[in-house]
Formats: sequence, C-alpha cells, structure tokens
Amino acid sequence: MKDGEQCLAGCTIFRWCQHYESGRVNIKDLPRPGQVCVVTNSATISAVDELIRQNRRITTLEIAVELSISKGTVYHIIHKKFGHGKVCAQWVPKHLS
Repeated sequence: MKDGEQCLAGCTIFRWCQHYESGRVNIKDLPRPGQVCVVTNSATISAVDELIRQNRRITTLEIAVELSISKGTVYHIIHKKFGHGKVCAQWVPKHLS
C-alpha cells in the first residue's frame, strides 16, 4: 500500500496485531453495553397500525408507552414502514399531505 486516504494508520495496524495476539480472530466490533437494538416484527407493526387507526391523533410517546417500545422504533415504523407524517396533528399518508 502507498500513503493516501485508503491506507490504514500505523497505530490501527499495531492495535489489530495486539488483538490477534490476544486471541481475536476477526476485526468485527465486540458487543457493547447499553440498550439492545429492537427489531421490528410484524406483530409490533400491526399493533402500531391498529393504534393509529383507532386514534389518528395519538402521539409517538403514547404509542411507545402503550406497546413498551422506544419512541425511535415507533417513529421508524410510522415514517419508514407506513410512509405517514403528521398533518394538523393527525397521522396521514405522506402522498396526501
């Protein structure tokens, strides 16, 4: 390799060598402490959909508390899976806003 943007820093190579010598077999990140990433499943998605159909003015916080999931997960389901957005405090499909 030659010097440039695609070259690894010497300290990175040294750190990897130390990891390999101590028993590591790959460079993937180790699990970190903290909140586990929740995968959205079809049951969660349908529960969010049902709550929105019952009350179009429901907030992401209310949905999160009701289903015991994070607000981020609720936001992801509503905006990315359903393609909805808030208009006049109601959840509506984005193509209608």
